[in-house]
Parts: sequence; structure tokens; C-alpha cells
Amino acid sequence: MPLPYRHLTSVLLRREGDLFLFDGGEGTQVSLRKLNLRWKKINAIFVSHTHADHVTGLPGLLMLSSQVDRDDPLYIYGPPKIAEYIESSRKVLDMYINYQIVVKEITEPGICHQGDGFHVRAFPLQHTKTCVGYTLEEHVRPGAFNPDRARELGVPCGPLWSKLQGGESVSSADGATVHPADVLGPSRKGRKFSYVTDTKYLPSIAKEVVDSDLLVCEGMFEKALTETAAEKKHMTAVQAATVARDARAKKLALIHYSPRYTDNDLKVLLAEAKSVFPETVLSKDRMVFPLEYED
Repeated sequence: MPLPYRHLTSVLLRREGDLFLFDGGEGTQVSLRKLNLRWKKINAIFVSHTHADHVTGLPGLLMLSSQVDRDDPLYIYGPPKIAEYIESSRKVLDMYINYQIVVKEITEPGICHQGDGFHVRAFPLQHTKTCVGYTLEEHVRPGAFNPDRARELGVPCGPLWSKLQGGESVSSADGATVHPADVLGPSRKGRKFSYVTDTKYLPSIAKEVVDSDLLVCEGMFEKALTETAAEKKHMTAVQAATVARDARAKKLALIHYSPRYTDNDLKVLLAEAKSVFPETVLSKDRMVFPLEYED
């Protein structure tokens, strides 16, 4: 439930000017405005499941987007029932929508959305309602460009350098063929973001989110309430940390806390999680996590 000092679940990922929203709980618009983010740049919304605390912020966002000029379609992904929820909300609220909304229901695991240099993959979780997790993973990037080596091989600075960096062979000033491998270092790993919430602990989740730069994962209860978590099909902070450790994640951000914990009480969850996975933080409203490329 929303608390005076804690909104419901929603995570925004910004990548090269594009915005991707994961769930949209009540109050999502408040944080968007406080952060001065341009909601018209939200390209896609990924819904984990259709429990109210994860979707009640969406109708307002859809109507808000009609107040600005928007040319690109908005994609909404989620498990079965998400299309019915969006359509019924539009009809009952008589929404004025002046842009295209494309709703796609996820019925099997795999890539559900892709763009230039990245894709988003959905995978099954186990909750009291059909639920999915998501990873946004960038494709492998070309190696670092060596301008000195390009000059040595007779390739002048300019458009030919761009072609080499794009993986295309070119001809040097003396007519020799210069290949990208001649001037590029080893290929480099892209970034990976994973989002997991509202699920019982499953060892298989670690394989789905392996090598994440940031894993945002629910840690709803302390270890003493492990049985309660299992009954409600949620995870403890320790179980979230176990997933992060087994997945070799770089950082774990806990989210989706039980309302029984005040912000001060959350230190118990943090301490328990850090005992398993030291690189754990408590996520809070409007907290920002920069995700840097590896060299």
C-alpha cells in the first residue's frame, strides 16, 4: 500500500534519451514531475502483473501523454489481462488519446521488445497472479577505436573512420583494404538491467538475470518471515540477495517492501541482505543509479 513517505512500485530506466517504465504504481506521476522527466519520451512500459499496486498509475500516465505532442507509439507489455485493463480504463474514463498505444501480452518467455543496440527479454515468475520479470540488455559493442593505428594504415580522419567503427572495411589512401579488426580493440560488453518483483524465491531467477549491472529485486520481508513470504509468494531480502550473488550481479537494489516496515525499519532488511550480497542498497523514491560502461 502507498505510505506517506513511500510510493508504490515503479522504476524508470533512461538509455540514450529513451525512457522505459517498469510497472506504474499509484503516485508514479508525482516522481516523474519531481524529477522533471519528459514523460513523452517513455517509449515502452513493462508491467510485471496486473495487481492494483503495480498498474493504478498507468491511466493517469496515458492521459498525461495526450497533453504533449507525441509522434511515436507507446508500447505496453505485460501478462494476459493487461490489454483488457488498458482498454477498459480507456473506455470507462473516456480517455482522450491522440497517439498510438500498442499493447502486447506476454504468453511465453523470450525477447518482447528491441531497439537499436538492445533488447528486452521477459521471463516467468511465480506469484498469486501470472507475473513476469524483465531484463534490458545491450548488445556487444565494438572495441575501442585506435586513431593512431588508422592513420598508420593510411586511413584519414573523417567518414572512413565512422565506417570502420561501424564494422565496415574501407580502402586506404594507397588502395589497400583496411578491416575493422585492424583498428578496433576487443569487443566490449553492453550494460544489463534486470527487474524482478512479486515472486516466490526461485533458484532459476539467477540464471535469467545473470551478470546484471543493476538488479532491482523485491525484498519484502525479513528472514524471520520466510514462511510468510512463501505463503504470499514473495521474497525475503536474504532471498533477493541470494539471487544477486548467484547471478554475479554488480549491484542489488531492494524494492517493494512490506508496509509493516517504516523507512527506519528497513535497515533490518538491508543488514540481512548485505550479509549475503554486500553490494546491496535500499532503493527509495527518486533514487538514481548511474550504469556505466565497462572499459
